[in-house]
Amino acid sequence: MAHLTRCLTLLSILSLAAAADNNTIGSGQIRLDCGASSPTGIDADERTWDSDTSSKFAPLLKGTAAAASYQDPALPSTTPYMTARIFTSNYTYSFPASPGRMFVRLYLYPSTYGNYAPSNAYFGVTAANLTLLDKFNASQTALAINSASFVLEYSVNVSAGKLDLTFSPSTHHNGSYAFINGIEIVPTPDLFTIPKPTLANGGNPNPFLIDLATGFQTMYRLNVGGQAISPQGDVDFYRKWDDDRPYIYGSGFGVSFGKDKNLSITYTPNVPNYTAPVNVYASARSMGPNPQVNMNSNLTWIFPVDAGFYYLLRFHFCEIQYPITKVNQRSFFIYINNQTAQQQMDVIVWSGGIGRTAYTDYAIITTGSGQMDLWVALHPDLSSRPEYFDAILNGLEIFKIQNYENNSLNGLNPPLPSVEPNGKIGGSNSKGAAPAAIGGAVGGFVVLLIASVGVCVICRRKKVAKESGKSDDGHWTPLTDYSKSQSNTSGKTTNTGSRTSTLPSNLCRHFSFSEIQAATNNFDQTSILGKGGFGNVYLGEIDNGTKVAIKRGNPMSEQGVHEFQTEIEMLSKLRHRHLVSLIGYCEDMNEMILVYDYMANGTLREHLYNSKKKPLSWKSRLEICIGAARGLHYLHTGAKDTIIHRDVKTTNILLDDKLIAKVSDFGLSKTGPNVDNTHVSTVVKGSFGYLDPEYFRRQQLTEKSDVYSFGVVLFEVLCARPALSPSLPKEQVSLADWALHCQKKGILGQIIDPYLQGKISPQCFMKFAETAEKCVADHSIDRPSMADVLWNLEFALQLQDSAEDNSSLTEGTSSNTSPLIMPRLHPDEPPTDTTTTTSTTMSMTGRSLASMESDGLTPSSVFSQLMNPGGR
Repeated sequence: MAHLTRCLTLLSILSLAAAADNNTIGSGQIRLDCGASSPTGIDADERTWDSDTSSKFAPLLKGTAAAASYQDPALPSTTPYMTARIFTSNYTYSFPASPGRMFVRLYLYPSTYGNYAPSNAYFGVTAANLTLLDKFNASQTALAINSASFVLEYSVNVSAGKLDLTFSPSTHHNGSYAFINGIEIVPTPDLFTIPKPTLANGGNPNPFLIDLATGFQTMYRLNVGGQAISPQGDVDFYRKWDDDRPYIYGSGFGVSFGKDKNLSITYTPNVPNYTAPVNVYASARSMGPNPQVNMNSNLTWIFPVDAGFYYLLRFHFCEIQYPITKVNQRSFFIYINNQTAQQQMDVIVWSGGIGRTAYTDYAIITTGSGQMDLWVALHPDLSSRPEYFDAILNGLEIFKIQNYENNSLNGLNPPLPSVEPNGKIGGSNSKGAAPAAIGGAVGGFVVLLIASVGVCVICRRKKVAKESGKSDDGHWTPLTDYSKSQSNTSGKTTNTGSRTSTLPSNLCRHFSFSEIQAATNNFDQTSILGKGGFGNVYLGEIDNGTKVAIKRGNPMSEQGVHEFQTEIEMLSKLRHRHLVSLIGYCEDMNEMILVYDYMANGTLREHLYNSKKKPLSWKSRLEICIGAARGLHYLHTGAKDTIIHRDVKTTNILLDDKLIAKVSDFGLSKTGPNVDNTHVSTVVKGSFGYLDPEYFRRQQLTEKSDVYSFGVVLFEVLCARPALSPSLPKEQVSLADWALHCQKKGILGQIIDPYLQGKISPQCFMKFAETAEKCVADHSIDRPSMADVLWNLEFALQLQDSAEDNSSLTEGTSSNTSPLIMPRLHPDEPPTDTTTTTSTTMSMTGRSLASMESDGLTPSSVFSQLMNPGGR
């Protein structure tokens, strides 16, 4: 079959070669050096280019041949970049071609050409009836990608006997012109419809059908773990494969490696040798040799893409080093935009053995407009317990799929980069850009200095309102009102006087208020999932049936604009299996609404107490705690910057339909200290009962504050009671203090959930209780890191599994045979040891009642704040 495909490809190439004139080069490939004065030129890869002058591909040639006024040192070669063809009216190049698929590459160097400035070059390009570009400005793209020149690559399917490329100056910009430096045409076989890609929608094997006539744009092509491969290194189609390192998230580079010396790469029947060069499969990137680190992190890449399109992602795999030779030695999950694309990816299973090539395709949809980030993450498979907790990737290609509604691949021009402190425009290689930026920066600084004087006066009056994002009348200060504005992308005042969104447009999807109303049946009270400090949470449906959780802010809430923005900015930059996924937000009509993935099983608290739901098994509780710990560990160490959640509690740990734990609610989160600091000084915020006493006392926030809160969660899971119970005797009000007291007295088994009696192995209980005890240590230096907490919980789970495998647990064990099986204390019953029952200085949220009273907080006023443990 592979041989037949190869033959058909050769026939297609030969057919195109026969149809073309002497401007065709080698295997039917066409390269035009547009605007060149000499008949031929040679590029850096020693390929020959022919001028478009007197070419049969350019009948009745119009436009102006021009040379660039400046040669950027970063140009790969003068051919084809230093000459251009300028068009002030529409013009069409016509290339003879046999029906079939081919790459179309546009070479662009946005520079000054005579009297033509790059800032005026707004134009469109069409291939037959497929729009490739529209209102496109090449200089903006060059600035955004930090490159003097670039190549846009498309794959189009030709059904007629020719391929027409039309360049059209924009009619929306005065004085616009179109330009092109080089055009390359490369015939290919059908690279996209076989095999059928899988839609990444949670791991369900739903095929994504692609029409043969579909057009694609190559967004990224990476040699993962290896060096960049020039077009000359891809002898079939002259594709360029880039280094993947610039796209790796944070510092999680893992390890890169090449194939073993004695190993040869073998192309399989399902992977023709033109799929990717052998050098792509001969190098790879994996997570590294430390299984504990790997189990709690992802290997992640981030790619800016145009929102509102489907994307095809092709993953190339090949196991290239011993000892990975057998099934279930390395198995991992593939996530795309936090959607499960593939569970238990085992390259040995997929390819058939070491050194054998494989690839797999997935499709993902993006919504919204402008630019957004596309996330790709690999995570070790923890369920099948492979020999190595690791993941591997050799190559990755990302293709934009045409929008079928308007037959277009066009995206918006990227936003102009910001001015850096040194006066340079970020990503600029353009001559003369820096002086302009310096002038703008200095002028902006003067304006900012003058404005700051007035701002300081205003801020003194409105400090409290600013903290909560409220106006002087006690209501939220609106971010925007889309119902009155005409644009939501510029951030400038419109002619109606309304301002547009203050939130970056590329973070996540923006919903209109009418979309939210439709999704919730106009906020039907029967669809309320719960209520929190921010507002009600509704069950909604978007995109023809996708269930979501919609959190609508209450304007009278203590939480406001700051928490709303923090939640969006934090969650849109984080992707992890154990962090809840933010889909989008709405700020129309002065509303503040957040849209999340629907967590079918609600909050962890709902499954512990004050609920009619069936109690969770001990093993389920352990696995939930482990999942939440993984999410927090990722925040502390796996993200680009340390992130402190600051509001860890059982209502902020959500459970999906498979009881997978996901940490949620990032409204209070803070970026942690850097290497030069040990803490962040900040106003104390959090939830009573979970608040770190050291943070409360010193107002110095560290990641150990999350550890303390998580320790309270562990006791809550074990004892099935709230973190604060004001109706109990004062020594029992704080669960952390009471559990710690019982643990030190050796009577913790008396206050655990009765449902768990006889179901926890003594060894597991001891490890779990010891871990919780260390987490709630009064001083942060005495608390473990989240990595240590996670390791201890996983060890506790292993101890429980071992006990269950050995059948050492029995139901109804008498209290005389196990320290865990003790009569549960009635809420009103005094503890077995009463030495501390009369103490008036029992620590509550880090402060004694006596010290609170000295500050003017009476017990009644304190308890009035504690009565709503779900609030902040």
